Amino acid sequence: MKKTIALTHPKHKTERWVELVKHDIKKYLGRERRKALPPGMDYWSFDCRFGATEETAEKVFTSEINKRIDAAAAAQQEAVYVEILARACKHKPRPDAMQDDGEE
Repeated sequence: MKKTIALTHPKHKTERWVELVKHDIKKYLGRERRKALPPGMDYWSFDCRFGATEETAEKVFTSEINKRIDAAAAAQQEAVYVEILARACKHKPRPDAMQDDGEE
């Protein structure tokens, strides 16, 4: 998902529109997490960028997106750029778990 999202709408109040935008992002993340994983992979990870424009976007964690949208709405920005790219990942074995296996 690479999208420039307007934070204002002529027919909706700003607060309600911001909530709709956040809900749309939440639906997208859920839809991506439900997709079938490639063989040998354990989970979906997301590479996210957020900013006023595509050129000024910076890397953020998925958990920070809603906070950034709220801050942009409070600053009365007209639009924001959100980029969320899904990536399949595999958990690495914990070092202490490998040691425990050898001791038993």
